[in-house]
Amino acid sequence: MRGRKMLDITGVKQVESFDNEEFLLETVMGFLVVRGQNLHMKNLDVDKGVVSIKGKIFEVTYIDEQHGEKAKGFFSKLFK
Repeated sequence: MRGRKMLDITGVKQVESFDNEEFLLETVMGFLVVRGQNLHMKNLDVDKGVVSIKGKIFEVTYIDEQHGEKAKGFFSKLFK
């Protein structure tokens, strides 16, 4: 991450969803949520598993499968 304005993520398997406030990425380490303001994808290389996100980044969080309730609440909000 560079200055909360640019984030390069490796190990990305798939971009599940994204908008200008939130990205949901499936990575080799689990699902990763990036939240912020005016977010947009600067670069996507699925062959190398690299995603670059630009904008004001507030939060980067892994959804822990051991805490199913948190993940369930998150996914229920996504798919309303």
